[in-house]
Amino acid sequence: MKQSISVSVLGTGLMGSRMARRLLEAGFPVRVWNRDRAKAESLAAAGAVVAATAAQAAAGAEVVITMLANGPAVDSVLFGAYSAASAISTGALAIDMSSAPPELAREHARRFAARGVAYLDAPVSGGTGGAEQGTLAIMVGGERAAFDRAAPIFAAMGRPTLVGPTGSGQLAKLANQAIVAVTIGAVAEALLLAAAGGADPAAVRQAIMGGFADSRILTVHGNRMILRDFVPGGPAAHQVKDCATIVATAKAVGLSLPFAETALALFQDLVAHGGGRYDHSALLLELERRNAPARIGTAPDRLPV
Repeated sequence: MKQSISVSVLGTGLMGSRMARRLLEAGFPVRVWNRDRAKAESLAAAGAVVAATAAQAAAGAEVVITMLANGPAVDSVLFGAYSAASAISTGALAIDMSSAPPELAREHARRFAARGVAYLDAPVSGGTGGAEQGTLAIMVGGERAAFDRAAPIFAAMGRPTLVGPTGSGQLAKLANQAIVAVTIGAVAEALLLAAAGGADPAAVRQAIMGGFADSRILTVHGNRMILRDFVPGGPAAHQVKDCATIVATAKAVGLSLPFAETALALFQDLVAHGGGRYDHSALLLELERRNAPARIGTAPDRLPV
């Protein structure tokens, strides 16, 4: 069914391309832009209009979505070298679905308000599978009126929840990432312990699924560890970025979060040893490196090309 709301998607990488495809399938007219144009061109066959610049993509769109690697990239595309914000029409709605610091979301909201543009910070969780299936958890910060206005857009991509004022969506994503990072570490340690002690780690994983230790991480990433499939998914380098933001945000509000700090150090070591492009379940490899020759199984590692 054709939709009347025109949408621009700035950033069509692993997540953004799948989210844009969901919007196209829902009938929205979509313009796309990416710094690597080839990643945007892949959506042309699905009906997207590919813009030459970020500003051209944003011009005239009723809703402009950014889905970029980090806060500096969002700032650069909107207000820096790419100047997309200057092309966004008064009365439009800007939605940043990237993962970025809460304070940057608040700053961008202030800058957009001065231009007469509504703003939501709406980071997501669910990975490439959730983006493809339209089942993302969407954590939204901002005004209720803007959230209601974005409802049909969000419905095409997943399940939105308004969690508070501007910046709250990014805080919710940090909470999500703290749980993800720490739990990936716990699952990797548990399966490595089982293997080193002589149990079958795949059978141990099956045995504890459905009990109190069960989780989406055990189900999905535990299976990746058993299969030794570390093609991303969610790259470990992004987990470092998110964990660093968690620790910095915690310090800014007077908190010490030792589990998050430990997860950050472990992911930093994984990246330092060449794992930045690996799926974040590859934290197992860092634990195996520290405990060599302990290893889960004998299968070769499946790594990104």
